[in-house]
Amino acid sequence: MADQLDDVLKLHALHNGVLGIESEMAVKNRSDLGKAYTPGVATISKMLAKDPSLRDHYTLSGKLVAVVSDGSAVLGLGNIGPAGALPVIEGKSLLYKDLAGVNALPLSVAQVSTDEFVSTIKNIAGSFAGIHLEDIAAPRCFEIEDRLSKELNIPVYHDDQEGTAIVVMAGLLNAAKVVNKPFNDLHILINGAGASGIAVARLLFAAGVKHITLADIHGVVTPDDDRYNKFQRGLARELGTQTTGATLQEGIKGQDVFVGLSDANVLTGDDVRNMADQPIIFGLANPVPEIDPAVAKEAGAAVIATGSSQYPNQVNNILVFPGLYKGLLASGLKHVTFVLEATTAKALASLVEHPTADHIVPGVFDDGVVQTVAKAVVDFAK
Repeated sequence: MADQLDDVLKLHALHNGVLGIESEMAVKNRSDLGKAYTPGVATISKMLAKDPSLRDHYTLSGKLVAVVSDGSAVLGLGNIGPAGALPVIEGKSLLYKDLAGVNALPLSVAQVSTDEFVSTIKNIAGSFAGIHLEDIAAPRCFEIEDRLSKELNIPVYHDDQEGTAIVVMAGLLNAAKVVNKPFNDLHILINGAGASGIAVARLLFAAGVKHITLADIHGVVTPDDDRYNKFQRGLARELGTQTTGATLQEGIKGQDVFVGLSDANVLTGDDVRNMADQPIIFGLANPVPEIDPAVAKEAGAAVIATGSSQYPNQVNNILVFPGLYKGLLASGLKHVTFVLEATTAKALASLVEHPTADHIVPGVFDDGVVQTVAKAVVDFAK
């Protein structure tokens, strides 16, 4: 472990991180200089001054995504601040480039008020073709994304919300086939009512799944429980949650599916045994899932997924965001809607032609993942 850590530190220190900037042309003489910089750019500058929309055609802004975080909710690490978030969003920017050919720039923002955060992004948005929000704590991440989506004319995407929701839906579509249960008839308990949990519940509900229960640290979320925020209570009201004061252990009884987006070891073998026949377990907490896969299997789980590469069925956002933004940039779409999310999830699920208990989602490095997701977005836009 010490050797592995040392290798990581050496790798990131070698080039001051894992990203750099590459030029699209060589500047080797006066003629090149005049075209790439002065005096040539004066012509373009005057054109853009008259018509700012031309910047997408003549500058990097037409193909550059900002990956933005304040480090307030980094997966597995918690609130580690803007500096702590930089290696994470730099890594995602690298994956954008290497997996999808999308140019992305990591930007860390101080943990300011929601109004100031929104203003900051709006003030720099003219330099980008899209905004990828990352690791921003709930509930303010909901308001930030909602406001930016409405106030900017470029796509705004929160990976912890939309990315998670898409890949979970893709996995559940195929898991339902494995256990021979209709997807829309599944009874699903989602544990973890943060950004990811709420986004997953919203997408599944919009896609036609009507039996969804949302739970969190206090148990089942209900519309009138003031221990929860307005987003959690509002979703519980929309889902029609009736149970009052139920614990996770009470809420899990009879459920077809457990989706964990919460914390390690909150589910037991007895909980799995209290679920419906052939239960589906998505324990997606990282680095340790809500239940050990071996314990879940021994208790009768028919399909098990985690967020880790250590086990089969790694349900991870990396299956979504590179191809999604590749498609958004190619299509010119300005908004990520529930219908687009569902369309993308179905395309991702289709890559596994014959789902089995150990294979419900494609692997991160499988051929065609980025291309399939991107094509689904482009086709949707037509």
